[in-house]
Amino acid sequence: MPNNSTLLVFAHRDEATAFADVAHIVTGVGKINAAVSLAEALGARDPKSETANGVDRVVVLGTAGVVGEGQHRLDLNTVYQVTGAVQHDFSLPSPELRPAGEVILPDHTTTIATGDVFVKNDAQRAHIHELGAALVDMETYAFASVCERFNVPLQVFKIPSDFADSSTTDEEWDTIVFRKSEQLREFWDARLA
Repeated sequence: MPNNSTLLVFAHRDEATAFADVAHIVTGVGKINAAVSLAEALGARDPKSETANGVDRVVVLGTAGVVGEGQHRLDLNTVYQVTGAVQHDFSLPSPELRPAGEVILPDHTTTIATGDVFVKNDAQRAHIHELGAALVDMETYAFASVCERFNVPLQVFKIPSDFADSSTTDEEWDTIVFRKSEQLREFWDARLA
């Protein structure tokens, strides 16, 4: 599937550690970094192409926290395809964005909530779950918004790194993310490469 027209994107450099031999960009953490970096990558128009900078699709790989409960509680060792994104840190209701890329994991789709905070608080987690999300991250809504504006199909694949609760620490995530990068690479090689 991937070719020169696929732009592979990670938010955090540690999520990309298993992809040193695969062309990709790292946007930086948070909605602003994600939006600016992806828009910059798509913004230069290739005069020989009708697509944004010759990119026919954007594929985002990364980690996310689980906020779903009960039957909506996701497994930490499964890759999920994000088919809906909302903002959880915006004071007004934000429209749900739906990435326009092909769904290749129909049995493992989910909605993600994006906000500029590393969620590790039980009250935040409960609020985010009430928005209809099973995962939480800091970039997907921005990626979806940029791709929608550039009219570029987007596929987002997330592997949960933690349960976004009060037991989650930044240091714990720093250790886990390297293993999650290896799991994402296995998924890339098996399903997208």
